[in-house]
Amino acid sequence: MAAKTPTIARIWRGKTLPDKAGAYERYNYEAGIKPLIEKALGVETFRDDTPTHSEFITISYWESVAAMAAFTGGDPKSIHHLDRDKEFLIELPKSVQVLRIRSSHGMVGGDSHGTIGPQD
Repeated sequence: MAAKTPTIARIWRGKTLPDKAGAYERYNYEAGIKPLIEKALGVETFRDDTPTHSEFITISYWESVAAMAAFTGGDPKSIHHLDRDKEFLIELPKSVQVLRIRSSHGMVGGDSHGTIGPQD
């Protein structure tokens, strides 16, 4: 069976206060990223620390809008907030960005084995 090719990227963004960033990263990985890894073709997570906040970005890759919509339960731009997001996030995100992938070059993402957990 041929590998599926991602044609869609779904981008989620959220911000925490710096003192909550480590705990949120661990929680988000266990409660949000691990289940997403089981459904999406690929998942990347990013963290940008500043003096006032830490921003988290998750990009998941999908073979089609229909596949992504099946995961979200309908609207591919709908957000499924995790149970503790209100405790950690400065503001609950209201939407995600959905982009059609036009080209991709070289190795993207983490290591060649495809798995990197939260970094301390």
